Amino acid sequence: MGFEQHLAEDARLVILRGLNGEADGRLNEIGLTRLLDTFGHRRSREWVCTQINKLAELGAVTVTTAGTVTIATITRSGIDHVERRSIIVGVARPSPEA
Repeated sequence: MGFEQHLAEDARLVILRGLNGEADGRLNEIGLTRLLDTFGHRRSREWVCTQINKLAELGAVTVTTAGTVTIATITRSGIDHVERRSIIVGVARPSPEA
């Protein structure tokens, strides 16, 4: 696995964890871009939307749009990955909680 792929998989995990932490399981691309910045993934909104769309392809999120803004909502499959009940190939595995 190349370094860029590793970063993308880690960013997808950060996105899923962020969505899982929201009361309604949703965040828009702007909020997710800020969240990723916090974890050292300083990327464009376009790159973040690419990761959101990849997560949708993997069944971890659903995607809706409001005007020009992309909104991601975590699915049961995404929650199960974050909670270590199942594995989604293409998303970094969460580490065990201490």
